[in-house]
Amino acid sequence: MARVTFIGLGVMGYPMAGHLKVKGGHDVTVYNRTTAKAEQWVQQFGGALGRTPAEAAAQADFVFTCVGNDDDLRAVTTGPDGVLASMKAGAVLIDNTTASADVARELYAAAKAQGCDFLDAPVSGGQAGAENGVLTVMAGGDPDVFGKARPIIDAYARMVGLMGPVGSGQLTKMMNQICIAGIVQGLAEAVHFGKQAGLDIEKVVDVISKGAAGSWQMENRHKTMAQGKYDFGFAVDWMRKDLGIVLAEAKTNGASLPLTALVDQFYADVQKMGGSRWDTSSLLARLEK
Repeated sequence: MARVTFIGLGVMGYPMAGHLKVKGGHDVTVYNRTTAKAEQWVQQFGGALGRTPAEAAAQADFVFTCVGNDDDLRAVTTGPDGVLASMKAGAVLIDNTTASADVARELYAAAKAQGCDFLDAPVSGGQAGAENGVLTVMAGGDPDVFGKARPIIDAYARMVGLMGPVGSGQLTKMMNQICIAGIVQGLAEAVHFGKQAGLDIEKVVDVISKGAAGSWQMENRHKTMAQGKYDFGFAVDWMRKDLGIVLAEAKTNGASLPLTALVDQFYADVQKMGGSRWDTSSLLARLEK
């Protein structure tokens, strides 16, 4: 059993922290910007509540963060009441936020200056993956630190891999989002085409999903897409945030991402339609407007 702190109890963080407590058997302290959410978590799972990130992290061996963006991450880590103000020497800060590789490198340096360690460890698998404890975790950092942290991370993950030095986890997550953007747009166009052609989408998918066209998105989203329902997971606003990170990194490293840039603009169209909180499969709604 380790002393663990979890900062950020959103749709991902709330169940992830729960797995650390129940499946991992760890002593867990939580912090959330909305205190009522943290109080609800403690009532459900036990553990303790910190009134600030620094208070929550003071005695921890491992501190997890899962917040919205780079600025949110800086606020809860290097801010006046951030976790690095109180983390003990030798503790490990593990960031599950989807953020930039630059902020990962910043936090690595800041943690080292405090005598602590750091891993960037963004996740994939969505809300369902978090709730079921089967997330994919892409880590960046030092191998010895990863080896120490992996048994703790395993509580909420199905696959955990060290991708390289600090920042590599975030760069891997960017590749993940590039792939998803293209797959969802292709699936949206296919479902739109099939409906226009008068085909039975369920019958078609039952066949083509067993071949080269098959994907997680097809298996899990084709029914709701065909029904025009878009309340099943990762929101358009968050996807646009992620693709913004991808496109900014591409400007730095010289990568050419024409499809990703195009799909990002398609998601902007969905936002203009009022679909900011729709899930990412709502690219179909843009084709059917």
